[in-house]
Amino acid sequence: MASYNKFNQFVEDLGVGVHQLHAAGHTLKVYASNTAPSATADEVKVDLAEITAENGYPAGGTDIANDYSQTAGTATLTGTDVVWTASGAGFGGLRYIVLYNDTTVAPTDALIGWWDYGSTVTPAASETFTTDFGASIFTLV
Repeated sequence: MASYNKFNQFVEDLGVGVHQLHAAGHTLKVYASNTAPSATADEVKVDLAEITAENGYPAGGTDIANDYSQTAGTATLTGTDVVWTASGAGFGGLRYIVLYNDTTVAPTDALIGWWDYGSTVTPAASETFTTDFGASIFTLV
């Protein structure tokens, strides 16, 4: 299973109020990339290439229907799993799933984190690619 990695800029952006992670706040999305992310250099979506939108993969990725809650000093970000179904000749290849805030204006489309699947995946026609968040995307304690 791929592990969550954060972009360093996300920590600063969180502290200065760029993100509203709760359900009525900002829209968070995931998109696919085949370019290795840099925790220190990538800050916004244009810094990290997205794969071509085609055959079942949508431009800009997919809304995760995020929510954010806090209990006893531990905050949790959750989201709905994302499933892309390939059609025609398929789509990709992709190796990284990137989480970003599609609502932010300054900075535009601020990056949050990514998952590395370890090797390039190219879904063929009728195959699916699922981003499974499990019980949570991340927690803050």
